[in-house]
Amino acid sequence: MSSHEISQAEEKLPEERAEGGATVVAEDPFADPGLPPHEHRQQDIDERAAQRSERTVALMFTVSMLATIAFIASYVALPVDKYIYVFPIGHISALNFALGVTLGIALFCIGAGAVHWARTLMSDVEIADERHPIEASPEVKAKVLDDFAAGAKESGFGRRKLARNTLFGALALVPLSGVVLLRDLGPLPGTKLRHTEWAKGKRLMNYNTMQPLRPEDISVGSLTFAMPEGMSEEDHDFQTQIAKAALMLVRLQPENIKDKRELDWSHEGIVAFSKICTHVGCPINLYEQQTHHVLCPCHQSTFDLSDGGRVIFGPAGHALPQLRIRANDQGYLEAMGDFSEPVGPAYWERG
Repeated sequence: MSSHEISQAEEKLPEERAEGGATVVAEDPFADPGLPPHEHRQQDIDERAAQRSERTVALMFTVSMLATIAFIASYVALPVDKYIYVFPIGHISALNFALGVTLGIALFCIGAGAVHWARTLMSDVEIADERHPIEASPEVKAKVLDDFAAGAKESGFGRRKLARNTLFGALALVPLSGVVLLRDLGPLPGTKLRHTEWAKGKRLMNYNTMQPLRPEDISVGSLTFAMPEGMSEEDHDFQTQIAKAALMLVRLQPENIKDKRELDWSHEGIVAFSKICTHVGCPINLYEQQTHHVLCPCHQSTFDLSDGGRVIFGPAGHALPQLRIRANDQGYLEAMGDFSEPVGPAYWERG
């Protein structure tokens, strides 16, 4: 700062002069202007206006509650693969659009309702207070508590029951949006893990040639892979369904089958087991002809196809599910139902 600027600043300071041996400071030119006169709002002088504002606040909180319910309903009802056209955005996911709009409305209405409540119903008297040390004295603490109690009373929180109760309702429902989203930690399997595309009367189709299988197509010691009739690689969910329905066929000498149910569910020594390993779901494709064992290449779980598909080695937790088969009137192999139990690894609600 230059000397000229300093001199100008000094000229603006309060003037000091000596009178009778005492120093007197002239009046401060920067006097505290104070606060402007308080202007009452319409709601402060007209109870009907205050009630209209309360109903407006309650309406916003009610809309928030309805939007939260719509959020949950959209999450449950709308399919993930449904798309809609929204101008000017274009084609977007109907589920994402519905979730965004409903949750946005729910949060906005809570905020807008709280702001409207504060601006129209709560006290708007300006209060000035002097600066004080960081550590409050007991008197200040008592004053703060008194001010809080007075503010709570002036806000009408106890008297405006309609606005208060709808606020509680909106705040109680909004967290449910987050609770519902916890469902995305993993899709609920329902019963779809218990069932496959196999059903009574469905013919066994050779996975390589896509032709129906006859008993004479399967020789002793061979390993054949099959899939249910009616499935096509062109289907949009083919990979999902074949991951459960993949089947392997082995023809054994009937006298070599140790398990009675396995023998009853076979046809002329042809046994059908799930191709999906019961450890982590890898496809099984290694067959030991002499021992009738199949080996999973991922973690070496080994199953005995001559003894109910039971586990004889490795980390797999349970035997391979068997499919009951027979030859129909046209001489084709067909299923007599679904697998004996859910295929693949164990899961949390399997029982």
